[in-house]
Parts: sequence; structure tokens; C-alpha cells
Amino acid sequence: MSAPIADSAGNANTARSSLEALRTEIAKAVVGQDPAVTGLVVALLCRGHVLLEGVPGVAKTLLVRALSAALELDTKRVQFTPDLMPSDVTGSLVYDARTTEFSFQPGPVFTNLLLADEINRTPPKTQSSLLEAMEEGQVTVDGTPRPLPVPFLVAATQNPVEYEGTYPLPEAQLDRFLLKLNVALPSRQDEIAVLTRHAEGFNPRDLQAAGVQPVAGPADLEAARVSVAKTSVSPEITSYVVDICRATRESPSLTLGVSPRGATALLSTARAWAWLTGRDYVIPDDVKALALPTLRHRVQLRPEAEMEGVTADSVISAILSNVPVPR
Repeated sequence: MSAPIADSAGNANTARSSLEALRTEIAKAVVGQDPAVTGLVVALLCRGHVLLEGVPGVAKTLLVRALSAALELDTKRVQFTPDLMPSDVTGSLVYDARTTEFSFQPGPVFTNLLLADEINRTPPKTQSSLLEAMEEGQVTVDGTPRPLPVPFLVAATQNPVEYEGTYPLPEAQLDRFLLKLNVALPSRQDEIAVLTRHAEGFNPRDLQAAGVQPVAGPADLEAARVSVAKTSVSPEITSYVVDICRATRESPSLTLGVSPRGATALLSTARAWAWLTGRDYVIPDDVKALALPTLRHRVQLRPEAEMEGVTADSVISAILSNVPVPR
């Protein structure tokens, strides 16, 4: 009777080793973005989606492409513009003169990793076309629901410094993203490494030539998800997550705190992080490690606090320092 348990443990360990190898493989194309790589893997394990924020030119697109190559997943890219229509994302019914019938032509959302580039440059109507896909894993056209491939992840990017001609994502849609990852400018040493690679002939459009090979796949992700779901959470950890989220609702610097959905998200990401680090139970450090990327886009600063230089990260960090940690 112990053989299935052994097989399950073996599958989980193999999946963990494969996902750990992602960091090394993606580093062949992307330099110095380990936190973003880890965040994308956590999102895949939790069946969530990611908002990547960073100035142009920090390899956000390359990061998603390298991840899809290393995981052997299909990926598509949509450049969000003011004239983009919802059907340009989801697909539409097309009339076929030969059969005199309408047939469905799937849009780019029918993929494993969808890169929604500069999502805040398209109007709310088109932004909202992604909501059903992100929440339900399906697209409904002409009353017919059509399931999306599994796994499915939306990696949306936005520029934090240029707001002219943009449509900021409403809080309800921001809340649909599991994580908000800040893709920072590289350090001096990392930037030297980037330029050295380009001087040696690196072509970001040819990942195969860069040596990026599949090191994991959908089967590894599924085995990992099953194992993450078995990662135990004590009542003390559950209470700790709730206390952190409730503290955001009482913060004088915020007009909007974290919702119960946000608390659930923090618990999920902490479990995934615990599993990735080799444990089958969650500790307070797992919650702390994922608190900023999981919660920073779910709170809203008061205008006066923003004028004083307060940031969402600084508020959440202060809350983490003040909320009692379970022993």
C-alpha cells in the first residue's frame, strides 16, 4: 500500500528539481531577475496571474519568452493599444462562405503564457475581456464557453513612469492578479554582463541559440501543484495571514486595505514558496517572503500619504514588523 505514496513523493521531488533548474536555464537569456522568475513560477503553481511593472528595456518580454521555452509551453504576445478590441484578444466568429456557417477563430488568449504588453494602454472594455479568462479559465463568445489550455497564465506588463494616454487598471481587476512583481533596473555588474553577452553575439530573439532548453513541462507543473496543495498550514499561520491583512484595513496611510481574496492569495503563495524551498509545511518567513508581491497592488494609499513619499511597500513592511509573529 506504500508504493503510491512513494511514487507521489518521487514525482514531487522530481518536479521540484525541475522547477529549481528553471532559474539556471532562464539565466542563459536573462541576467539578474531571480525574484521575477521565482514569482512567475509561484504564480504557475497557484494558477494565478502576474503583473510585471518596470521601465522599458529591463527584459520583461524576454523573461516570459525564456520561461515558456524552459517549460516547453506555448506563448503568445499581445501589444495592448488604444484601438485594440476585445475580439482581438479572445477571438471571434468568422463567416465561412464555403460552408455558409460561422466558425470560431481563437484569439491569442488561447495559449499557455499570454504576455499582455502594456495592458494599461488599452481602454477598460478591452482590459475587462481578460477578466473571464483570468478568473474562469475560459472565454465565452456568442454564449458558448470555450476552455483555455492548462496551464494558463497572464503576464501583464505596465510602465510605472509614463502615464500619458494610459487607462489605469481598476482595483477590481488589479485584485485578479496574484502577484505584482517589480522588475528593477540591473545592478552595475549585471548590466556589464548583459552588454558582454550582446558583444559576444547574443540575440534575444533566438533563445535556442542562447542555449535555453526545456527543463520542465506541464506534467512537472501538475505534479508540483498536487504537492503544493498538500503543504500543511497550521491554525497559527492562518491567523497570522488574517492579522496582516486586517492590519492593512486599519492603517491610517491607506484608503483601501487587503480583501479576503488577498488573504487567500497570500496563503496560497506562501504554501507554494514553502514547497519550493523543500518543506511540506508553512512557516511565518514564507508569509513574509511573499507578502509584498502578493499585497502591494491590493492596497490604495491616501493622497496625503502619497505626497509624503509613503509607498505601498513601506506600509506593508511596517505592518509585517508590527504584527506579532506566531511561535
